[in-house]
Amino acid sequence: MLLADERRAVVDGGNAMVRAGLTTGTGGNLSRICRRHGLVAISPSGVDYAAVRPEDVALVDLDGLKVEGGYRPSSELGFHLGLYRRRPDVGAVVHTHSVYATTLACLGWELPAVHYLVGFAGRKVPVAPYATFGTDALAVNVAATMGADINAVLLANHGLVAVGADMRAALNTAEEIEFVARIYYQARCAGSPVILPDREMDVVIEKFKTYGKPRAEGDAQ
Repeated sequence: MLLADERRAVVDGGNAMVRAGLTTGTGGNLSRICRRHGLVAISPSGVDYAAVRPEDVALVDLDGLKVEGGYRPSSELGFHLGLYRRRPDVGAVVHTHSVYATTLACLGWELPAVHYLVGFAGRKVPVAPYATFGTDALAVNVAATMGADINAVLLANHGLVAVGADMRAALNTAEEIEFVARIYYQARCAGSPVILPDREMDVVIEKFKTYGKPRAEGDAQ
């Protein structure tokens, strides 16, 4: 079986996404790229995450041509491939229908820096314009909104897309943004949230570059 590790990452990531409450049923999708082989492992279309086996995960090339797998690739394959082409630093893409992020997306509200954890995505989380799911138009909108320094975007009236160097990073960003989306929605319901300035978010984003990584020799204690 080709790319067993990448396909296992998709299986494990899908189950983690459900456990974390980031989607329900067969909603959402996720993928992992192997740039050495130029292949993408992506969750199959319309299959319950608990039932997916590594061999079921679709393998496609960067033109979207299927190479291996028991099922059709996700209907959102287009924006996964678009992000991999646009962002060589991205190793995994996660698309969720998490409740609070999707609520903001349906309101057309971008997610500002109401909490410093928005720094997992950047200074803020913008909203990509609406287009029908699975269309080239949606793929174009996602790629155009996901800039070089942004790791998550809301999809208008749809959900959230998060990216990362690997599956763990992409899922972590999706979870943190869902948390911040909930805080922002609740804060707006109660009053007027105080938003952190860009200069503070620049400090936070710089600190996040070493977050969760081993301390290099010579670093301060």
